[in-house]
Amino acid sequence: LPQVEEGWSALIQTIEGHSGRVKSVAFSPDGRLLASGSSDKTVRLWDPATGALTQTLEGHLDSVQSVTFSPDGHLLATGSDDKIVRLWDPATGVPTQTLEGHLDSVESVAFSPDGRLLASGSGHSGWVDSVAFSPDGRLLASGSGDQTVRLWDLATGALTQILEGHSDWDLATGAPIQTLEGHLDSVESVAFSPDGRLLASGSDDQTVRLWDPATGGPTQTLESHSGSVRSVSFSPDGRLLASGSGDKTVRLWDPATGAPTQTLEGHFDSVEAVAFSPDGRLLASGSSDKTVRLWDPATGALTQTLEGHSDWVRSVAFSPGGRLLASGSDDKTVRLWDPATGALTQTLEGHSNWVRSMAFSPDGRLLASGSDDQIVRLWDPATGALTQSLAGHSGLVRSVTFSPDGRLLASGSGDQTVRLWDPATGALTRTLKVEEVTTLEFSHGGLYLHTNLGAFYMQSVRDIPTPHPPHATPDISIEHQQWITMNGKRVLWLPAESRPTCFKINGNVLALGHASGRISFVGFCM
Repeated sequence: LPQVEEGWSALIQTIEGHSGRVKSVAFSPDGRLLASGSSDKTVRLWDPATGALTQTLEGHLDSVQSVTFSPDGHLLATGSDDKIVRLWDPATGVPTQTLEGHLDSVESVAFSPDGRLLASGSGHSGWVDSVAFSPDGRLLASGSGDQTVRLWDLATGALTQILEGHSDWDLATGAPIQTLEGHLDSVESVAFSPDGRLLASGSDDQTVRLWDPATGGPTQTLESHSGSVRSVSFSPDGRLLASGSGDKTVRLWDPATGAPTQTLEGHFDSVEAVAFSPDGRLLASGSSDKTVRLWDPATGALTQTLEGHSDWVRSVAFSPGGRLLASGSDDKTVRLWDPATGALTQTLEGHSNWVRSMAFSPDGRLLASGSDDQIVRLWDPATGALTQSLAGHSGLVRSVTFSPDGRLLASGSGDQTVRLWDPATGALTRTLKVEEVTTLEFSHGGLYLHTNLGAFYMQSVRDIPTPHPPHATPDISIEHQQWITMNGKRVLWLPAESRPTCFKINGNVLALGHASGRISFVGFCM
């Protein structure tokens, strides 16, 4: 490597050669090779010391999403949108195995530490809003914009349950065959009860739902909020469940019966986060009114209002000993408070965008924060010092949580992945990947919309326009993925979060498929 002089750039090499997006890179265990996978359908091997290309591995029929070396460096595994996992000899570039069986894109591949197993797979069909470990550390729950909660076995990485609210339809008649009772909109927050026997989920459908994580069956639906449920949290003894909502209230529930016990009013805007103190004597709530409020959950009384943030408060978390309260905000800071006095003790600066989520490690020595800057940061709460910056997500980080033993940190992101990290080293240990809407096709007559995620019976979807032949069929199209045009004129600009991955037109109805798994409809009147 060149000697780095003062003032030199940290950039050592720029390696060029792919003709499409580079989706994944990985070093060999001895550091002598760098593998890269690309949307140009190739895997390339490079000498990282010189930047020279040593091999081009061709064989995949679609974008290469993931590359990884075996622990001994004798094999290279690649996963692709062609639904295939391929094994290669990196010394010669010769393919050694083709592993078939996936029904969709292979988004992630990983070898076991001893090299005897290779895992590959995918998961959600929308962004990941929230993640939570079970108390025994054996399960990870993830809540998503695809309206589902998924449970993962961390020993195997296997998906064990999908808790969903979609209906299965007879496409010949349009009649529902089976309705799986569940959420009807994005899942914003998930939390396990202290004994692990219940899982709570809060949704944009204005409900809180309780599930049995052992069976995946719903046990209660808690209805009372008049706005999106942004956050849920169990008390340490499991006797109370708190939910914060866009209706500006915090509600307390008896999870055994589903009965509401208290409604806490005082915030002037949406309640974005709720958390109990470790002893259960305080409940903290963070709001888009820029304040953190502390409540006595036994009486419902407001005990403190903590002011200092200059923008929305999106996350709150107590330290394990209860001596610190952390709050994360759209003002790009994390603030630490003394909950006994309401005094501000530290302001942690470093994120370059909104702070959406925070979590203390079980021993209280680390504080993790996730941000729209796509970075997870680890802090020493005693000193306020930044100890690690974990980069890897390609979308905003919506949720972070530690495993009960503190050896894993999970982060959920708008890039549709859950990533597992070693907080001691900052190393990425596993990526659980998700899907997106990539294909749309109307059936003849327009009664069904077929996608790579399934078929939709159009009359079952609420609040969409009904296709009909207008007097003159309009010429509808998408220009540069940013504008909807009609008859050659720009009529509707699409912001970044609304831009489609694919679209189809049926008469006067435009269907847009999004990376989140959502499908939206635009009707045109002539």
